[in-house]
Amino acid sequence: MIFKLNVRGAILVAAAITGLVTLAAPARADQCDDIAKQLAGGIDGLKVNFKAANIIYLTHPAAKELSLGCSAQGQTYSNELYAKGDRKPTPKFFDLVASAAAITFTLPKDDTTTGATRCLKRMGLLRGDKVTMRYKRLNMECTRTKTDAAIAITRPKDE
Repeated sequence: MIFKLNVRGAILVAAAITGLVTLAAPARADQCDDIAKQLAGGIDGLKVNFKAANIIYLTHPAAKELSLGCSAQGQTYSNELYAKGDRKPTPKFFDLVASAAAITFTLPKDDTTTGATRCLKRMGLLRGDKVTMRYKRLNMECTRTKTDAAIAITRPKDE
């Protein structure tokens, strides 16, 4: 018995099978969700609230606000960690920011502690209420109002 090979039919069947396999593959969570899970597992008292657009809001007793921003098209940074606390930050706040930055940007905690502490402590009479600095390839921007102090830590996409 001789089988006739129908090339078009074989290609069509192969394409249909490939399409079904692709659709049946499990969905992969994005990198931002993975980082949020690592933060929640690595820092005591940290909880993941909700995700809106490319920002994941987190809660912790040492911070008034805490969020993790993830990269989107057109942005110049890969990830952003934002934390807001009291005007005079406590050691728990410094530890929280350092731990979160170490997990988010995969740096040693000692380095992120040094950078965050320097940035937050530089605000004052001489340098003003907005300090921008760079430490260990991280951009840190600290701001202060009458009631709050905040730090935003980012890493540029090209680094």
